[in-house]
Amino acid sequence: MASANVKVFNDLNFEEEVLKADGAVLVDFTATWCGPCKQLAPIVEQVADELVGKAIIGKLDIDESPMTAAKFGIRSVPTLMVFKNGEKAAQHLGVTSKAKIVNLLND
Repeated sequence: MASANVKVFNDLNFEEEVLKADGAVLVDFTATWCGPCKQLAPIVEQVADELVGKAIIGKLDIDESPMTAAKFGIRSVPTLMVFKNGEKAAQHLGVTSKAKIVNLLND
């Protein structure tokens, strides 16, 4: 079951929810057909549950939001991107650990 703490980003809300947000925002660029994305999803959900009030965690389906995926040069999924005060601050390609995700957010 998906965590209620994971937001859903898309082409329509990305600027408001991510680029204009205060503090750190983790975006999980994903796709429904992507096996590694399915592996990463529960890890992202754990991070979202543990960092409630400290960071915004969400996912963006690249097939449903191709404009945003293209704008940020997403060529493979999963791609994790951290934004701080509207600027890209960190990026990681592929499946990773919860500790690595937390480190991305804290850098």
